[in-house]
Amino acid sequence: MTSQVSSPAEQADGADSTLVGEQRKPAGVKDVHRLDRVIIRFAGDSGDGMQLTGDRFTSETASFGNDLSTLPNFPAEIRAPAGTLPGVSSFQLHFADHDILTPGDAPNVLVAMNPAALKANIADVPRGAEIIVNTDEFTKRALQKVGYAASPLDDGSLDGYSLHPVPLTALTVEALKDFGLTRKEAERSKNMFALGLLSWMYHRPTEGTEKFLKSKFAKKPEIAAANIAAFRAGWNFGETTEDFAVSYEVAPATTAFPTGTYRNISGNLALSYGLVAASRQADLPLFLGSYPITPASDILHELSRHKNFGVRTFQAEDEIAGIGAALGAAFGGSLAVTTTSGPGVALKSETIGLAVSMELPLLVLDIQRGGPSTGLPTKTEQADLLQAMFGRNGEAPVPIVAPCTPADCFDAAIEAARIALTYRTPVMLLSDGYLANGSEPWRIPDIDELPDLTVQFAQGPNHTLDDGTEVFWPYKRDPQTLARPWAIPGTPGLEHRIGGIEKQDGTGNISYDPANHDFMVRTRQAKIDGIDVPDLDVDDPHGARTLVLGWGSTFGPITAAVRRLRASGESIAQAHLRHLNPFPRNLGAVLKRYDRVVIPEMNLGQLAMLVRAKYLVDAHSYNQVNGMPFKAEQLATALKEAIDG
Repeated sequence: MTSQVSSPAEQADGADSTLVGEQRKPAGVKDVHRLDRVIIRFAGDSGDGMQLTGDRFTSETASFGNDLSTLPNFPAEIRAPAGTLPGVSSFQLHFADHDILTPGDAPNVLVAMNPAALKANIADVPRGAEIIVNTDEFTKRALQKVGYAASPLDDGSLDGYSLHPVPLTALTVEALKDFGLTRKEAERSKNMFALGLLSWMYHRPTEGTEKFLKSKFAKKPEIAAANIAAFRAGWNFGETTEDFAVSYEVAPATTAFPTGTYRNISGNLALSYGLVAASRQADLPLFLGSYPITPASDILHELSRHKNFGVRTFQAEDEIAGIGAALGAAFGGSLAVTTTSGPGVALKSETIGLAVSMELPLLVLDIQRGGPSTGLPTKTEQADLLQAMFGRNGEAPVPIVAPCTPADCFDAAIEAARIALTYRTPVMLLSDGYLANGSEPWRIPDIDELPDLTVQFAQGPNHTLDDGTEVFWPYKRDPQTLARPWAIPGTPGLEHRIGGIEKQDGTGNISYDPANHDFMVRTRQAKIDGIDVPDLDVDDPHGARTLVLGWGSTFGPITAAVRRLRASGESIAQAHLRHLNPFPRNLGAVLKRYDRVVIPEMNLGQLAMLVRAKYLVDAHSYNQVNGMPFKAEQLATALKEAIDG
């Protein structure tokens, strides 16, 4: 897909879909209405394949050329109790003919595969929206399981919606009656029937899904054929039934993207590709030492597929072993990475401190989730910022980088690698579950657009003693970066001590001297403080008095809220931090230009605490910790109150 130019900057992302055109067809042919955006939510039991259904609809939407943003939402349990509210899994997709930033605040279409899915999601559905329900699952027992005294399909509670009762299960079983499957086996394909119906409703391509099913079930061709048949039956049902009198078109977003080749990408996939690209640009082997943990495990899965790029993946027995192996690989000259979530960072903290002491490049990717302790494994949160900043014993500063969108994870991984390799330090990268599992279009960069990360290893002596002897000092620093030499083990003449005990400046020998410890602590801090990061860009076209400052995955909702406010005539400035340690050098000056600074975070105010402490600015927090991203309308209301205040 190629396109050029950019879409209008003031588009109110996340708003309801707008009817922009209508094509009347000859008698007997259904009408086609054209929309500028649609938000669809697929919801069902965690065994109903809603994530696969949403992913396939997303892939076809991306290939069609729409801009899009997704929000998968699923239980932490591998198989939660069937038909219960805790077992509901959903996938929300927002796609449009212009650039968008969020998965949308409220669905225009809800596909509910059972009563639990309806009850868990109906509060988010605005009146007038379309609801497609699988009537076969609305049995007395299923209704009682989620607290319905009577069927909502019959008691009038859904009268304000455009309700489409469809016996999805029965229609799927009927479509597959000639395939020799048991009823239970045939019922598993009802998600493909629903996908076919929605693909007809919104004129999505079908070839990619059929090709995917043939590939996925290549070893079970009868299952592949059955799923394709169910998918086609859903399409044909939409075409022939009188219940769906209208279909909809959402044109490709031809003005939303710069010219280039695009693909749909999730945050974890973008991080994986960014790490591979960084290793190639540095001409270093990539080593991942990791222990599986939600929502970071997909990075381990993906990198294990790329041995052809010199990638080695090690699934360790626990979090501590994973980072220990990664630090050993860094000592051996690899671009070393460990991936985890918040609980794993806590376990890895001692080894991160060891990496600070040894001054070796190491990437620690924290895909944040709700806490504390085991917390909410499949829900998003931004609550690890203070852990990343201070979660080690002693003075052990580390740089912190945070991507702002799923596609931006690629660039953030490369930036984290640049800092680690240039300054010989561990680097924390803070993504989260929202970015990790969400997806959007990503322009595949040309190789010549990527930075040169080539590293020069120590080759020989670097210091001359008073008697003229040439020796190697492992802690003799580059005067610009304060980085120490990186010496590959086994290089003749470069033997040196490592370990966590304090080192003598220059020689690296063990030292308990108080003055030396003070000097080394201050030097390590000065190295981090001196990292070269870009100045903070501020989007302030109207000379506003209020600034909204964000970091990480709040970028989309904040930007959407700012667009809404500006479209209604309000003046507000926006800035978003990628580098959280060190902060951009101009951050203090930026903050002092505004009367009010508002910092929305999915925590209880961690960035606000740091900003208030460092810059003595009366920054105001707007916080949410419910496991879900902000909604644009919610933020717009809060920011309007700040402007008026």
